[in-house]
Amino acid sequence: MTSSISSTPKLSLRNVRKSFGTNTVLDGIDLDVAEGEVITLIGASGSGKSTLLRCANLLEPLDDGEIFFDGVDIAEPGLDPDPIRRRIGMVFQSFNLFPHMSVTKNVAIGPRKVLGTDKATATTAAVEMLTRLGLADRADAYPDQLSGGQQQRVAIARSLAMNPEVMLLDEITSALDPELVGEVLDVVRGLKADGMTMLFATHEMAFCREISDRVCFLHQGRILEHGPPEQIFGNPQETRTREFLQRVTDAGRF
Repeated sequence: MTSSISSTPKLSLRNVRKSFGTNTVLDGIDLDVAEGEVITLIGASGSGKSTLLRCANLLEPLDDGEIFFDGVDIAEPGLDPDPIRRRIGMVFQSFNLFPHMSVTKNVAIGPRKVLGTDKATATTAAVEMLTRLGLADRADAYPDQLSGGQQQRVAIARSLAMNPEVMLLDEITSALDPELVGEVLDVVRGLKADGMTMLFATHEMAFCREISDRVCFLHQGRILEHGPPEQIFGNPQETRTREFLQRVTDAGRF
């Protein structure tokens, strides 16, 4: 069942700025993500996509600006970030699975250690999540026995096991062989169908056009252009956007 998109922002970034030394990575980002909305971030490497996601999950402290989650400024200095991170799931380019644990234990460990869920309940929920993502037959396997696509699906299952309200996805197919990309993108399609709120950095332009409610093109740490996918891909207004899309088309990524 597909959820409708709420008009009330679930997540809001206001004038978010972040620098590393003299390198300004985010230069005044303003972005609202409504509940149930899927927003994709596109742009060249170094444009600020990953840093934006890491700031949204409080993995990077802001230099300036505000981040509101359900109307509360979660970037307020001194605020404990852990309760917020439990509500905002994040999946990275690298899988970061525990190699000494089975797939089921990798998925169950978050609810057990962070949420205090008992072992039996967490294990049952982990198996159900793995079944949902087509990995029931790999539940007892270890990460080094899985393909890259399977490992990334386990990483997504691990994040979903925490019952997040928002998912942040950072180039989750970039480390995969091309033939494995589809199985991971199918999981994202399923999350959209379930109404999950998502902020998704990707270089997969065809998938971006398919899955997005809105697309944001980042350039030099700013959202240079944003809009529905049919506008961004069909009639981009900014020269830089057109140049970027031409480059990825020439590179065969569209």
